[in-house]
Amino acid sequence: MNRMSFDPEDIRELAAILDETGLSEIEISEKDRRIRIVRAAAPVTYGLAPAAAAAAPVAAVVPVAAPVAAQALDASHPGAVTSPMVGVAYLSPDPESPNFVSVGQRVEAGQTLLLIEAMKTFNQIKAPRGGTVSQIIIGSGAPVEFGEVLLILD
Repeated sequence: MNRMSFDPEDIRELAAILDETGLSEIEISEKDRRIRIVRAAAPVTYGLAPAAAAAAPVAAVVPVAAPVAAQALDASHPGAVTSPMVGVAYLSPDPESPNFVSVGQRVEAGQTLLLIEAMKTFNQIKAPRGGTVSQIIIGSGAPVEFGEVLLILD
């Protein structure tokens, strides 16, 4: 296995940029090398955690040809509901409540499917049309990217 090396000081500098800017991740690439620094996800607290609970940056070296998991598989599905933003997805309004939807459940257009927290704001993701939830791709508390498939409506 070919091992790539990175200067630890470069990684520290990128982590410092995360702290300074409030970004959740930074990715840079050069030729056949890529480095991605991601702030670890905080425990699911739905915005109630004190500032001390903020997660520290975590470095991850990702191969350039890393496959995209379920996103690539289901993105072409006509019932794919994708994320309109980068953030953290939550399947329920708070940890003690049931999920907004479950697999097999019938939903109406405009019904709340889940929440995405972005910049300390909880955004409702609503059903673009009526249908039956056939798959929930993401887990509660999972970071999501713009355009990432969240669930499938049939």
